[in-house]
Amino acid sequence: MKKASLVGAFFVSAIWLSAAQAFCPKPSGLSSVAVQRVVDGDTVRLSDGRSVRLIGLNTPELGKQGRSDEPFAVAARKRLEALVADSGGRVGLRLGAQEKDHYGRTLAHLYSVSGASLEAQMLAEGLGFQVAVAPNVDLVDCQQAAERSARQAGLGLWKRSPVLKAEQIERSGFAIVSGRVSKVQRNRGGIWIELQDKLVLRVAPNLLERFAGSSLQGLKGKQIEARGWVVDRSRRGGLKPGQARWLLPLTDPSMLQSSR
Repeated sequence: MKKASLVGAFFVSAIWLSAAQAFCPKPSGLSSVAVQRVVDGDTVRLSDGRSVRLIGLNTPELGKQGRSDEPFAVAARKRLEALVADSGGRVGLRLGAQEKDHYGRTLAHLYSVSGASLEAQMLAEGLGFQVAVAPNVDLVDCQQAAERSARQAGLGLWKRSPVLKAEQIERSGFAIVSGRVSKVQRNRGGIWIELQDKLVLRVAPNLLERFAGSSLQGLKGKQIEARGWVVDRSRRGGLKPGQARWLLPLTDPSMLQSSR
């Protein structure tokens, strides 16, 4: 029985490896680095002291300051730990066009010694969400495909739909939201897309060029799905009468799609 289980595990791992390589093939010229520990599902600490945030992957948050772990947060961390262990504790690292985030973490894509994209593998297993923040958007298409396969199969986070309606938002943080566009307007602050007076999506002026082909002005009346980090404007003192409380800044066209 033990031998049969090991054989089964090998074939399952081979399937995931093949899928991850198909979604995001291994590039050339990777630097090999040693992983000291896995912090959570989308962050690792290297032996040289660098903290690396995986580009394009956002996993559920582990509990902090008395908060409970979000669903699948522990599973995501354990899975990334297993992937790193299977790679002998070393991974291939490809830095992003923007190499650091505002927390000082290194932004990079990670690959196993076998050539599998760790981000694509986590997405394909439903253990995280695809995200895109310019300028680190070169693997958006393959990462979207990896997430889409998990969503269609109902794996992990997609076993039960994580998509919220605009009126269901109750706190800040990452969210995938659906709703009907009630208003679209443009001013010096960029383009503002309002969903049923509950949530407003914002495309900042410096990102408008990236959204040029997205026909944002034609979204009024349409059902859409957006993802990103929701901000509570009432806590920042910036909420005026008649404005939606919740704000979701859009960071890339891939974060806004027609609702499924």
